[in-house]
Amino acid sequence: MPQASVTDKVKSKLNNAGHRVKGASGWRVTGITRRWLVNIIGVIAAIFIAVLVLGSLGIKQYYYSTVESIVRSGASQSAVDYFRNNLDKGLSIEASAADYVNSYSYKNRTTLWVIDNDSNVLMSSNGFEIGKQDMPDYNEAMQSADGDAKFIGTIDNGEKIMAVTRAITNKDGVEVGAIRVMTNIDRLDSQIYTLCLLIAGVLLLIMGIIIYSNRFFIRSIITPVKEINDATKLIAQGNLDVRIEKKYNDEIGDLADSINTMATEIAAADKMKNDFISTISHELRTPLTSIKGWGETLTFGNQDNVDPVTRKGLQIIVSEAGRLEGFVEELLDFSRLQSGRMQLRLTKTDILAELEETVFNFTERAMREGYIVKYNIPERASVANADPNRLKQVFMNILDNAMKYSRPGSVIFVKAEFLKKEEQPYVQIKIVDQGCGISAEDLPHVKDKFYKANMSVRGSGIGLAVTSEIVNLHHGSLDIDSIEGKGTLVTITLPVEELGEPAPQPAQ
Repeated sequence: MPQASVTDKVKSKLNNAGHRVKGASGWRVTGITRRWLVNIIGVIAAIFIAVLVLGSLGIKQYYYSTVESIVRSGASQSAVDYFRNNLDKGLSIEASAADYVNSYSYKNRTTLWVIDNDSNVLMSSNGFEIGKQDMPDYNEAMQSADGDAKFIGTIDNGEKIMAVTRAITNKDGVEVGAIRVMTNIDRLDSQIYTLCLLIAGVLLLIMGIIIYSNRFFIRSIITPVKEINDATKLIAQGNLDVRIEKKYNDEIGDLADSINTMATEIAAADKMKNDFISTISHELRTPLTSIKGWGETLTFGNQDNVDPVTRKGLQIIVSEAGRLEGFVEELLDFSRLQSGRMQLRLTKTDILAELEETVFNFTERAMREGYIVKYNIPERASVANADPNRLKQVFMNILDNAMKYSRPGSVIFVKAEFLKKEEQPYVQIKIVDQGCGISAEDLPHVKDKFYKANMSVRGSGIGLAVTSEIVNLHHGSLDIDSIEGKGTLVTITLPVEELGEPAPQPAQ
């Protein structure tokens, strides 16, 4: 059998299960990838956001402080002292205002107003006459103890300004007016916004470079690890043909080589085991047939000269030889199952007729051992392309298990019915016992090879595995439901080609 690449097998398996698998250039956000995104990229993103926020606040604070220092230079304490000294000399605020405005150095960047005590603008550095306006900083400065106030906001014409007002007091400390210096900061805000966008763009570019560069890490480390993990799962499930493609000459490549070597050795050991089982089974079959045949001859031949003890011993020999013969047949079936050599001899078969014949033969043995068999099998043909002997093996194995795991006096129920799925007819056979049942922990594994849920009952643990495989080869299904301490339900569903007409009911 050719060895398959794990990538192809894993992708096929996941696609069949309904999962999404991307191509070689993609990667799924699961497992380590998700942890990497959350831990590494998440931390970097948080740092970048903090840098952006703190940087934006720092830039804004820097530019606003610079503008405020320029504005305050026009409304400084020296300016207030200039007006106070002129007042002491007998000059009015109006007279002092003209000289001060003419000597003002920042006319091209700011606007200076000289305001009287009634909030009238006496003089403006831009030369325009200014009417009364809402000036929050003026009102605050005239009422505050230090005579200083600042305002940042939007005025009536929609401009955003920064304004600083200093109250002018006479020698007695009485407010007689104020100096107000203003500047438009719309362009400043636009520059700050542009710088913040530039910083954000640079950070996003760096983040993109980090993510893009780390995709190589994801593809070179995490993707091979995922493939190795999927390969080990397939090997654990018994698919020993899986091999991992070695892509890198590093620790990951060494791990792939080790797993491939392990799979090869397990496959060799498994083949040796299967060959041993097959050889031993064939070697045991001939002497067991001879022992059973001679035992039956001696038991049922001329018994006049055979004492009762010898006759009883011969019966035990025949019975135990028959049991060993059945066990050997199970081993041979298991060997065929393991090597993929189990084949069906298909012919047109009436499934329900084979079931009825099997149940009839089983009922006689069950009654001898104290069991009651009740069955309801429709008298209707159910033709399928099947192996009748293998179907009988399936039915007998399930019935035999129902009796093995039940106590004498209990009832075994057998029921068959018909159903259709997407226009495909099926026959469904249900076999129910009143035995010890199967625990919830053991139930998922009862069809596994060599698994025995109840070690106190005789058996090899491979009967159900072989039975399930025979049903699968017939494109059917075998389902087991059980309640521990109450019993077990086995449901066998097999597709049929056609259904015969129901048997006519007798006239009442």
